[in-house]
Amino acid sequence: MSDDLAPDDLWKRIAPLVPKQPERRHRHPGRLRVPDRVALAGIIYVLRKGVAWRDVPAPVVGCSGVTAWRRLRDWTEAGVWPRLHAELLAELRKAGLLEMGDCAIDGSHVRALKGGNHVGPSPVDRGRPGSKHHLIADRHGTPLAVSVTGGNRHDVTQLIPLLDAIPRIRGLRERPRSKPRRLFADRGYDYDKYRRLLWKRGIKPLIARRGVAHGSGLGKTRWVVERTFAWLHQFKRPRTRYERRADLHQGLLELACSIICLRRLRTSF
Repeated sequence: MSDDLAPDDLWKRIAPLVPKQPERRHRHPGRLRVPDRVALAGIIYVLRKGVAWRDVPAPVVGCSGVTAWRRLRDWTEAGVWPRLHAELLAELRKAGLLEMGDCAIDGSHVRALKGGNHVGPSPVDRGRPGSKHHLIADRHGTPLAVSVTGGNRHDVTQLIPLLDAIPRIRGLRERPRSKPRRLFADRGYDYDKYRRLLWKRGIKPLIARRGVAHGSGLGKTRWVVERTFAWLHQFKRPRTRYERRADLHQGLLELACSIICLRRLRTSF
C-alpha cells in the first residue's frame, strides 16, 4: 500500500529534498526509524482520505499517524514542499506544458474547526471560524502558488503576496519565469490601486468591474482557477482545516499542488 500512496515518480523527486538523518549509533541504537517513503505514504493517506492522524491504519500504511505527522512537521520546517513544487513547475516548463502568459487568481473559503493561526470569522459562513485558500494558476489550471489566510481577509490583500510567492521557474535556457503577462481576476480584485501595482510589475490586469453586467468575457480564461480549486479539494484534508498550525496546513496544500503538477506530467507522456 505504501508504494501505491508514494509512487516511484513522486518519491524520486522528494527523496533528494528530505533532510538527511545522522547515522545510527552502534551501541544502544534505539528503535529503528520508519523509512521516509513509508512516512510519506502516511502523509498522503491523510491528505487524500481526510482522516484524523490517530486514525491512520498502521497495518495498511506501514506507520502510525503520529509518525507521519512528525515527518510532515519536520519536512515542512525544512522547506521540502515549496522546493518540490518549484521543481515540478520547472519540469512542466521544460516539457512545454506551462503557459504563464495568461494566469488567473481567486480565493476559496474553508472551515477551520480547531482554530489556530490564520483563522478568522468567515463572512460567507455566518461568522464561523474559517480560513481562506488563495491560488494563482496558469492558463491550463496548473497551480503556481497557494497560500492560506484567515477567513476574514479580503482576496485583494493577497494579490501581491501571491504573485511574490511564485517561484523563479527554470526548465529552459532562457531567463526563469516568475510572473504572468496578463492576470485575470473577478470583481473582488477591482481596485485601481492594485491595477497600478500590476502595471508597475509589467503585468496587464484583466479584472472584472463591479457594477457592470456579467458577460465581460473574462470568464473564458478565469474559470480555470475554479477548476484548479476543484482539483485541490478532491484531496479531502484541505476541504476543512483541522491543523492548528498554519504552516502544516500550508505544507499539505503545497503537497497537493505538487501532486496535481505530477499528474499533468504523467498524462503528457
